[in-house]
Amino acid sequence: MSTYYDALETRSRDEREAAQLGALNAQLARHGLPALETLAGLGSLPVLRKADLVARQKEAPPFGGLPVGNLAHVFQSPGPIYEPGGVSHDWWRMGRFLHACGIGVGDIVQNCFGYHLTPAGMIFENGARAVGAAVLPAGTGQTELQARAARDVGATAYAGTPDYLKVILEKADEMGLELQIVRAAVGGGALFPSLRAWYEERGIQCLQCYATADLGNVAYESAAKEGMILDEGVIVEIVTPGTGDPVAEGEVGEVVVTTLNPDYPLIRFATGDLSAILPGESPCGRTNTRIKGWMGRADQTTKIKGMFVRPEQVAELVARHAEIDRARVVASREGETDVMTVRIETGAETVAGVEDSVAGVLKMKGRVELVAPGGLPRDGLVIEDQRTYD
Repeated sequence: MSTYYDALETRSRDEREAAQLGALNAQLARHGLPALETLAGLGSLPVLRKADLVARQKEAPPFGGLPVGNLAHVFQSPGPIYEPGGVSHDWWRMGRFLHACGIGVGDIVQNCFGYHLTPAGMIFENGARAVGAAVLPAGTGQTELQARAARDVGATAYAGTPDYLKVILEKADEMGLELQIVRAAVGGGALFPSLRAWYEERGIQCLQCYATADLGNVAYESAAKEGMILDEGVIVEIVTPGTGDPVAEGEVGEVVVTTLNPDYPLIRFATGDLSAILPGESPCGRTNTRIKGWMGRADQTTKIKGMFVRPEQVAELVARHAEIDRARVVASREGETDVMTVRIETGAETVAGVEDSVAGVLKMKGRVELVAPGGLPRDGLVIEDQRTYD
């Protein structure tokens, strides 16, 4: 098996950006939008959130009027949100990840992702076909049958959530069955270091990807296990939650993804997940940008004094005052009373009218604290809940 899936993985930054810009402009044309001169121009376009997509799909079912092509499947995810699916080569771009896992011709992949309504099972099956592996479409549940099937068919690889493989292996041990699984491609949950070490002790290499039902594969681990490498078919931005404004490299923010799949061209789709860009390139030789992986949820909506405060409101507060660089709402308690403190990062000694803006935008009064530039943590939080409920 060759080291890389294709030549795209080792392109120079200039080659990659030029190719992505051309593909992006083709996507924009399908939406009736003008071409951009640089990838940085994406920041001028609105962010599409899941709630927006749900609303659009209700108005124009099933896909909200988006220019969908080559439709082979229709899936439903919680929301509900409906996603199209295709059967062409590596439609969800999962083959790139499976190849990085060492899965290919001669392997039998026990695919324990669900096949019912949601697309995860088909996403990984499509990827297995792209690398020439056979598939046991196992789905979820029936662990005793899973263990026996893995032994009987000689499954050499596993695809599924990080923890379910351990359940199968322990059931096989209990039944006295010897399995041949030596590779695992996981997603849909956190792969904790202790669990990865447990698999490695049994001779199983376990790597994880970051994928969604709407977008397919977004980023994946290689054998280097240093961050997650962005897929070649997406453009990823890390932005301040509640806005579309990019953060500096290394800062935590919300993952916003533009797909270059012409069959389902999502532009600036907000995942609601937090991550950060890692500097440099992977030791494995792949040259695309890396992210740290999943670092929590960007939807920090918090109820204070009976009122919801959302990241979008914090972004609006910042936008109202040129002197404000960023803001952070802190929820705390004094006695049995909620307290809202709005910490304002600014180089100014005062910010005129900020108390009125806080009351008007956040719909309640709160304390205002000014902090010097750089005084707020770069951890992706714009709403911090310090209250405990023990």
